[in-house]
Amino acid sequence: MIPIGDSVRSRTFPYVNLAFIAINVLVFLYELTLSTTPLGATGLSELDRFFFDWGSVPACLGDWAGRTPDVQPRDLAFACPAGNDVAATPLTSMFIHGGWLHLIGNLIFLWVFGDNVEDAMGHMRYAVFYVIAGFAATAAHTAVNQNDLIPAVGASGAIAGVLGAYLVLYPRASVTALFFWFPFNVPAILLIGVWFVLQLLSGIAGLAATDVAGGGGGVAWFAHIGGFVAGVALVPLFTLGRPRRPALSAVRRRPTWR
Repeated sequence: MIPIGDSVRSRTFPYVNLAFIAINVLVFLYELTLSTTPLGATGLSELDRFFFDWGSVPACLGDWAGRTPDVQPRDLAFACPAGNDVAATPLTSMFIHGGWLHLIGNLIFLWVFGDNVEDAMGHMRYAVFYVIAGFAATAAHTAVNQNDLIPAVGASGAIAGVLGAYLVLYPRASVTALFFWFPFNVPAILLIGVWFVLQLLSGIAGLAATDVAGGGGGVAWFAHIGGFVAGVALVPLFTLGRPRRPALSAVRRRPTWR
């Protein structure tokens, strides 16, 4: 199900949310300028090196934090950026994407749900909330994949935090979604609730796959789970003292197409 609109109208202009969208697009356009041809003895292309340098590599973060991962030192040196750049990767990895579908899929969710969460929190609080949710997503993914040398990239962990906040703030909102290209309305609590259950089940299945076959697939399920849980938990703090919206019955229910 692909969300394309919701029934909650923002009272303020979501310039922080739009800025996050713009940064993601600009970074991806930069990625398109990088060569995909393998270079030198490492066999990495410019794009590969960009992912390793600025993506979030669990083993590198663990090593930086003083927890020695169970990997060969040579492999660790190959994967990890030099100096203190590792400390920046939980932030930089939020704005890197692996392809057009990865980028567009994430930004659709951010476009539909982020403006309302920004409206409820205020601009600066929303910016801080988004980053913290992204950090929580990276922490959850790193904790579950401590020895992983594969860079994790994408905004989905932070966006999962936005979804968690939206669920708490607007559980009865109506979301317009496409299912096999047919639009229909569904309550936010159902759409987002089903989404989270799928992430949880996929994460558990991924752990089982790792135990059996040494790998759990290419999606950072626990980043989604960690970001979502952080979003739900942080809503009371980030809306503290903010004016409350009127009851949903007083809000225009016809979906807003944006």
